[in-house]
Amino acid sequence: MTMNEPATPILMGDYDYDLPPELIAQQAAEPRDASRLMVLGRANHRITHRHSFRDITEYLNPGDVLVVNESKVIPARLFGHKAATGGQVELLLLRPAAALETESAGGRVWEALVKPGRGMRPGAKLVFGTPGEEMRAEVLGPSPGDGRYIAFSGELLPFLDKYGQMPLPPYIHQKPQDPNRYQTVYANPGAAGSAAAPTAGLHFTPELLETLKGQGVGFERVQLHVGLDTFQPVKEENALEHKMHSEWCAIDAATAERLNQARQQGGRVVAVGTTATRTLESAVDRESGIIHPFAGETRLYLYPGKSLKAVDALITNFHLPRSTLLLLVSAFAGREFILEAYKEAVRERYRFFSFGDAMFIY
Repeated sequence: MTMNEPATPILMGDYDYDLPPELIAQQAAEPRDASRLMVLGRANHRITHRHSFRDITEYLNPGDVLVVNESKVIPARLFGHKAATGGQVELLLLRPAAALETESAGGRVWEALVKPGRGMRPGAKLVFGTPGEEMRAEVLGPSPGDGRYIAFSGELLPFLDKYGQMPLPPYIHQKPQDPNRYQTVYANPGAAGSAAAPTAGLHFTPELLETLKGQGVGFERVQLHVGLDTFQPVKEENALEHKMHSEWCAIDAATAERLNQARQQGGRVVAVGTTATRTLESAVDRESGIIHPFAGETRLYLYPGKSLKAVDALITNFHLPRSTLLLLVSAFAGREFILEAYKEAVRERYRFFSFGDAMFIY
């Protein structure tokens, strides 16, 4: 236990709430910014209900800076078969594992969840695609979290564009008619790598972003490739015993400098989502509050008792019970206030989770 951690356990039973299943959004709002908006004022513990996300314009000031995660979701679900038996195989690709690439691998190595997992021993050969456009793969061995390291025979991302399917969280049971609805409008094709969307950004339209820029709000990009562990509940009853998953993130020197300058001039850093928050908080000097350039894996774990140093306001969705994301927003706004807001959201019939409504905390 470090000096920054609270001396007493954080019990996950204190981060649970009752959610009627019909409030789990199955489709995104149309248009994107038509979702509802709950506003939480930390200073006065005030909860305000707004008709649509477009009203965010009333809460952002000239000099504030929106920080978004530009990572693009890849069509990470891939179906194929075992070369030896023809048995069906499903992969859910999690992340590249470049450090494991070998000459014998013959191409890119990825960490993936595999169905069925039995029989996927090192050396097993897999085939994907169609005759003439086949991608072959080999199981290298087990990875953390019950996954496998898979070596592919060629470049995978172009292949996925044709043969992969968009992954969706397990609580979404209706496939979107338009796969781009599970992609932000500012997703960068050069930053492809997420297995799940940074969903707080799904509420923005190009027109809303232009409106905000026109009123003097800045716009900066960072990257964090979102992993599926984002959706996993904390299994340990004491949250301090939870091992935080690792995700790759980056913020460049020019972006860090502009954010520091904005804060020095009285503007706020407004993180769009928990992934942008984790990136910024991974890059900040916790003593000075100065944001530095950063690129690499982060296991940053934010929970009550660990204050946020780089983020002044947060746009986020409503998160799963007993999750690290609920701990993160509670670290920013306080457990009691967050749970009070969630109870009110249930009463007011807000829509929850990835395709649900938004919250602005300042």
